[in-house]
Amino acid sequence: MSRKPKKGYFVRGKFVAEGSELDIELKAELKGTTESSKSDLKKEMDDLQDLGKELLTLRSDLFKRLELPEILSNALAEAKRITNFEGKRRQMQYIGKLMRKLEDSEIAAVKAALSEQKEGSSLEKALLHAAEQWRDRMIVSDDAVAQWINEAPDTDIQQLRSLVRQARKDMPGAHEAHVQESTGQAPRKGRAYRELFQLVRDHVMAAHSASRSSSDTAADGEDDDDQA
Repeated sequence: MSRKPKKGYFVRGKFVAEGSELDIELKAELKGTTESSKSDLKKEMDDLQDLGKELLTLRSDLFKRLELPEILSNALAEAKRITNFEGKRRQMQYIGKLMRKLEDSEIAAVKAALSEQKEGSSLEKALLHAAEQWRDRMIVSDDAVAQWINEAPDTDIQQLRSLVRQARKDMPGAHEAHVQESTGQAPRKGRAYRELFQLVRDHVMAAHSASRSSSDTAADGEDDDDQA
């Protein structure tokens, strides 16, 4: 089976592949590029290679949404399999060359997907932290339990109160806590403590998703009104 010929041209008897570093340098010379501009081009190439490295960490759902060229997708998949340092380095250089062939819109989409993944991770951590705070407050305060029920009326109140009571019983007493601290042991957390967190976490996540869906629906409605 014959290979598909590479796109490029010959300069002084030497074949120059499109998108290669030599191709970029030659085109820069034709445009009268200064040494400073060449440095900028080199930085741009390094940045695209770094962007390719970040693509290796992108979630599969976000990666599929990009619909990158098959040759680049395959190269990224191969890079994940390579464990040899030198082999990995060469593969990333190859990926950098493929990245330079992407359209500006495709590069922008890659950056947007990576940004979405980072923001999502930060948001998830913030929501989990909020759930932890609610759990800890309810274990020490009936007022916090009442406040939670007021703000989340769809909670199974009987289950909530049962978990709070059991979590309070499972908390170590002053003497036991002192012994654990002196021996360097972490305080024991009972099953109710964990289940209370799961209950609160699920409500916090669901409330955020519902709020986000409402915002998206409102935004779509505004767009429809604008078009009308």
